[in-house]
Amino acid sequence: MQNRSKGNAQGIDVSHWQGVIDWPAVAAAGISFAFIKATQNSMDDKFLANVKGAKAAGLLIGAYHYVDDSVTTPDKARAAAQVFHNAIKAAGGPEVFDLPFVMDYESNKGGLTPAGCTAVAKAFLEEVERLTGRQPMVYTYPSFISRFSGLKDYPLWIARYSNQAPADAAGWNRWEFWQYSDGTLGGELPGGGRKVPGISGPVDLNEFDGTVDELRRRYGKKQSGKDGEKMSERDINKVSAWAAEAWDTMTKNGYVDGTRPGDTMTREEGAVILNRLRTNLLQLIAGNTGRIAELERQLEQIEKEK
Repeated sequence: MQNRSKGNAQGIDVSHWQGVIDWPAVAAAGISFAFIKATQNSMDDKFLANVKGAKAAGLLIGAYHYVDDSVTTPDKARAAAQVFHNAIKAAGGPEVFDLPFVMDYESNKGGLTPAGCTAVAKAFLEEVERLTGRQPMVYTYPSFISRFSGLKDYPLWIARYSNQAPADAAGWNRWEFWQYSDGTLGGELPGGGRKVPGISGPVDLNEFDGTVDELRRRYGKKQSGKDGEKMSERDINKVSAWAAEAWDTMTKNGYVDGTRPGDTMTREEGAVILNRLRTNLLQLIAGNTGRIAELERQLEQIEKEK
């Protein structure tokens, strides 16, 4: 993976462990983004206060969920995603957050196999995307990342307390964010040291793979032009993870052309899909020549009654 670069945007991640934070002081020190712990088994005590304070200070913010060791099945992972989503809604909804929502998965005291860890991770990530409409991000350590497979399309936030670049692993060959220090070990801030004004004790230090301007262009909200309302932007050419299987089936069977999966659908496109479906249904029953006329009459009658 790539190394740190001079001029990259600097950020922190926080939870109740940091206590009361002076967010204006944090912002004045050159910190431009913050990931805030939202949930584990329940909402973090400082989540709502940290969201409000960091947002008011002008930082770009994200929220993360720590996957508890008790989450050992896909069903439990989806339930955990719902707990996460409830906290997001309590903070004002997905639109309040600039950065991706994060799955923090770094512990396996339940003894799951790599396949089990991957199943839990996929279930959580897909449910978060279904609930929020946004692709989430994976946070983990180099010592844990090999427990995942098939997740490389999700952005990566890697924790490595060093100035040495993380190695490529589990399909990832770049990081989006790098947690390079826990506030006591690892790399230092561009100006030296690991202390962040406004926070009394140690705090995790992070770097975005790009400048502050690039960070804001990538994740900052777009203005809608109406009363200053902010709107987020979605890549219409990328299919949502939770819809990938259905999209693949629809494409293979010719209902859609395979382009612009995230775009809105016109009435004409909807008519084409429904007409193709109707034609296929009629072809399916066409072999039953003795009843074809009656089946078509029944189909027409059903359509008239709708």
